[in-house]
Amino acid sequence: MRNIQNYKDKKVLVVGMARSGIAAAQLLHKAGAKVIINDNKTADQLGDALLPLKGLDIEYALGCPAAECLTGIDAMVISPGIPDTAGFVVKAKEMGICVTGELEMAYQLSSGELVAITGTNGKTTTVSLLGEIFRNAGRTTHVVGNIGYPYSAAGLNSDAGDMFVCEVSSFQMETAETFHPKAAALLNITEDHLNRHGTMACYTQTKMRMFQNMTEEDVAVFNADDPALAPCIPQVKAQVMLFSRKAEVENGAFVREDSIVTRWQGVESVLCPVTDLYIPGPHNLENALAAACMATACGVPGEVIAQTFRAFQGVEHRIEFVRELEGVRYINDSKGTNVDSTIKAIQTMNRPTAIILGGSDKHCDFTPMVKEMMASDYICEAVLIGVTADQIERTCLDNGYTRVHRAETLKDAIDQCRLLATEGWNVLLSPACASFDMFADYESRGRIFKELVHELK
Repeated sequence: MRNIQNYKDKKVLVVGMARSGIAAAQLLHKAGAKVIINDNKTADQLGDALLPLKGLDIEYALGCPAAECLTGIDAMVISPGIPDTAGFVVKAKEMGICVTGELEMAYQLSSGELVAITGTNGKTTTVSLLGEIFRNAGRTTHVVGNIGYPYSAAGLNSDAGDMFVCEVSSFQMETAETFHPKAAALLNITEDHLNRHGTMACYTQTKMRMFQNMTEEDVAVFNADDPALAPCIPQVKAQVMLFSRKAEVENGAFVREDSIVTRWQGVESVLCPVTDLYIPGPHNLENALAAACMATACGVPGEVIAQTFRAFQGVEHRIEFVRELEGVRYINDSKGTNVDSTIKAIQTMNRPTAIILGGSDKHCDFTPMVKEMMASDYICEAVLIGVTADQIERTCLDNGYTRVHRAETLKDAIDQCRLLATEGWNVLLSPACASFDMFADYESRGRIFKELVHELK
C-alpha cells in the first residue's frame, strides 16, 4: 500500500454510486476513512447496487446534490463521469477540500505493480490481451480501470507481487496527480470526447497526464504509425519503445517478413507469424504489437507472448461474431463508440456488409468514416439510428454515399438489415457514437443487439 495520501480518520465524500463509487467506498473504509456516499438517486432507486456496503460503518447522503454534503469534508472522490469543471467540484476546491478520482485514489491505496494503457481506440482489447500474457507468465494479474472492473475493487485484496493492467480514459486522467505506472502505452489519438474536453489539444494533453510521474527507469510505449503522437514522445522522461506494423523500429515491436518481432536493450526476438494472431484486422495487429512492447519491457519471455497471441480470442462487443443465419453473419461492434473505431471495423470487413450507425452526439465529424465507407468494397448499405442519424445522413449524402436507410429502434435497424442482406453478407453494428441516447452504455447496447439477433427466426 503506497499511502501517498493518508485517508485514515479523514472524512471522505464519495460521489456517484456506480461500480467505481461502490468500490471506492469499500477501499476507503478499509483504509480507515470516515466514508460518506452520495448520489442523486435514493437508496431505493440504487437498490441492490448498495449491497456490497451492507454492514460497513458508512454514512449515506443519497437522493440529494453533492453540493449539499461538503461541510466538514476533508476529501472528495468523484467518478470518471463527473467532469472536474462541475459546479460542486469547483466549490469543493474553493473550500480547500482535496478532490480526486477513483483511479487516482485506488492507486494510492493499492499494492502491486502497475502498467497502464490509454488511447482513443484499442484500449480494452490491448489490456485484456496483456492481462492474459501476464497470467500465462505466472503473475497474479488484475485487469482494471476503464474496462469496467474498478481499480478500487481489485485493490481491496491485492498483494505487493500482483500485476495491475489498467485501462485509462481521458476522464480518469483529469484528476490524476500521483498515478505512476512502471510501463505505459498511448495507442493512438483521434477525435473523441470533444463535448467534454473542447479541443484536440486539451484531449491529448489530458491523455498525456498518464506519463507525468514516470522516470528514466520506466518505459513509455507509443504508436510510431500515428503521426499525431510524434509531438508527444519528447514530452516523456521514460525510456521509449515504439510499435509499428509498417516499418522497423530501433526499440519496440514491428513486422518483418510477416512475423512479429521485438527488439529491446540489444535483444531481438521473432515471436510468431502475423497469421498466428487469432484476432483479425490491422488494428488488432497494432494492439498485439503494443502488448508485445509492454510485456517485453516487463521481462515476459517471447514464447509466452506468442502462445497468448495464438489463443486470445478478443473481447465482448468488439467485432464479436454473434451468429450466422441464412448465410448472413451478425457482428457486434457496440464498442465502436467513435469515428476511428468504426473505421477500423469497416477495414476488417471482407464480405458485403450492412452497417448500423448512430447514437448520442460527441461533437465529432463523421466525414472520415463516410469516406472509408465509400472507399471500401464491402460497406453496401447503412442503416441509421439515434440522435446523430440526421448528421450522419447529411454527411453520407454530401460525400456521395446514397445507400442510406433510417430506423426508429435497434430492432427496426436489425429487421431492415435482414431485408437488405443476402447470403454471404455481414450485418455489422458499429455505431461510431456513444449509446446514451437509447441505452445505459455500449455494453447494454451490445447485449440487446445480441439478444435481438438470437431471437431472429
